[in-house]
Amino acid sequence: MTTLINEEKTLIKQALVRSFRKKLLSFGDYCIHSEEEIQTIIQYWIRVSKIKLGWIQDFDRFVVKYATDFFMFEVFRSLSKLLKTFSGHTKTVWSIDYLILDDCQLLCSGSEDKIICVWDIETNKQIQSFNGHSDWVCCVKFSQYYHHNNHRSVVCSSSVDKTIRFWDIKHNRQLQVFNGHNSCVNGIEFSPFNSGRYLCSGSDDKTIRLWDIETSKSLHIFNGHEHCVWCVDISPLQGNNDNKSNNIGVIGGNGYTICSGSDDKTIRIWDIETTKQSIMFEGHTHWINSVKYEPNESGNTILSGSFDKSVRLWDIRSGQQTQVFNGHISCVRTVEYSPFVVNNIEIGGNSNVICSGSDDGTIRFWDIRSNKSELHIIKGDNKEDYRINCLKFLQLKKTAKEIMIIVMVLICVTFVFFNEMFFIPINISILSVSLIRHWPYQKIFTKYDNSQTNKRMCCFLFTNLIL
Repeated sequence: MTTLINEEKTLIKQALVRSFRKKLLSFGDYCIHSEEEIQTIIQYWIRVSKIKLGWIQDFDRFVVKYATDFFMFEVFRSLSKLLKTFSGHTKTVWSIDYLILDDCQLLCSGSEDKIICVWDIETNKQIQSFNGHSDWVCCVKFSQYYHHNNHRSVVCSSSVDKTIRFWDIKHNRQLQVFNGHNSCVNGIEFSPFNSGRYLCSGSDDKTIRLWDIETSKSLHIFNGHEHCVWCVDISPLQGNNDNKSNNIGVIGGNGYTICSGSDDKTIRIWDIETTKQSIMFEGHTHWINSVKYEPNESGNTILSGSFDKSVRLWDIRSGQQTQVFNGHISCVRTVEYSPFVVNNIEIGGNSNVICSGSDDGTIRFWDIRSNKSELHIIKGDNKEDYRINCLKFLQLKKTAKEIMIIVMVLICVTFVFFNEMFFIPINISILSVSLIRHWPYQKIFTKYDNSQTNKRMCCFLFTNLIL
């Protein structure tokens, strides 16, 4: 019986090798075509995809899965190119966001110069700027509520001037102002439900507020932190809930929560429906600069970065810290879940990758299931003293029919001494698969130096990959 199974396995591998040769998987100058390399790939498919011996369907799908799971991060590590340069800000850029609107790919940025700028990435031009804030702009976000309900591109910004403002890009005017916080508004985040109708904000006044964009009203004030609230996030959209029926406050929260990070060294979870604090995580030994919910539907994990130089993971179900990642030699300013996965030998399967940006001028990538040393480090220009202030993964425009599937990872950076931002495109064809829709990922971060006032924003294409 064992002999028959082995013979069947060999025949399957041979068939896959023949089929694979016809497709020729190529990564730029690196091409996989040797017998040994191809057989290694087939073995990986059989193990990861748990293919039942005797039949194999949807070969293209397995090729896509292989390229995504096995090569995506490796290619990312090996390639980096400068892409484009945008100029306009005169001081530190604190925050950026990204939006696809029809055929336009827009980037917005908020700066210490009190200005919000909006850029057309394709044309490399600044298409709008807003200067209504009277102090630093701390955070900017494109409003999904206006995008979904009115098909309008609107930027929301928070500031040291204690206000949250909404700006109409097309008509260059202010739409709304939220007043209520008694001090600097550091972080804002839109709800994933109700098409982003609700907004939460964290402030130096130690509170988190929940706002209804439609009515311009503050729905609730969450009190509990003992010091400034630096960052906030809202739990991800739940697939079992109708997007239009998710309401909050006394109407019912459907299990959604807010997490917040503070100078008091704690991360707190707040139940939107009951308006009560449900969990408090303690473990960081300094200020908490960034918190993020796990992006999948369950949202059971919180990722955090702190002034104590560490990156940590927290399990909401158990209320416990699960991982600590050490390696940065200065304050961790920002953390994100990446689209990458890696093969983790210890667990015998795939593992997600997280990343962090720090005052030490590096972005570091970590295996979410291993607290060993970082998977990869992106170092800045040693000639310039800067810090990484913000990073974010983005999506490129999708096309209905693509023969060559390409994913691009884009990084946007601000440097000292310059006011430009760069793009240099790289195209790496992975393989031909017909009629596949692609959702390429991009990644953006900002770097700054408090000792300088003149900044440069740069974009790097770190890889083009199949998704």
